[in-house]
Amino acid sequence: MEDLDFPTMVKIDTEAPSFDLPFYDPKTDSDSSIALSDLKWKWSVLFFYPADFTFVCPTELKDMAEQEAKFKELWVEILAASTDTVFSHRAWVKHEKLMEGFPFKMLADHSTEVAYMYNLLDEESGIAGRGTYVIDPDGVVRSIEVTSGPLGRNSDELIRKIEALQFMRENPT
Repeated sequence: MEDLDFPTMVKIDTEAPSFDLPFYDPKTDSDSSIALSDLKWKWSVLFFYPADFTFVCPTELKDMAEQEAKFKELWVEILAASTDTVFSHRAWVKHEKLMEGFPFKMLADHSTEVAYMYNLLDEESGIAGRGTYVIDPDGVVRSIEVTSGPLGRNSDELIRKIEALQFMRENPT
């Protein structure tokens, strides 16, 4: 069989597919870019949601924002991501009441390349599904959760998973 050049797809307990994406930072009202390699040596969560200006997404993101102190305590970097642009992220945060005070960087995967590598891209609509990826300090994917349609996620359950994963890392068998 000939050697085909496919992008790396996400798999549990393997190195996370690399990315370098622009982001909007609502805390500073600025934008920049971040690469997965910038997150080495810390726990991170890549939290994909379908789109800005939708019904379920702000409730999920508000739930995550309300746990900011706990994520900081666990030394976890939260990265919200969608296939929208940084300009859309900025407008959404400024106009959606539930997004007031949102503290996390919002990645803009407008090319859809990362959503594809993380197996979330709906190629027909060009938007990502709902996916949560916990990546350890070595850049290894330790948890994958993908939910259907408008089914929201719960930050308490995500925190429970992160605490368990951190305990497992600190107490190998």
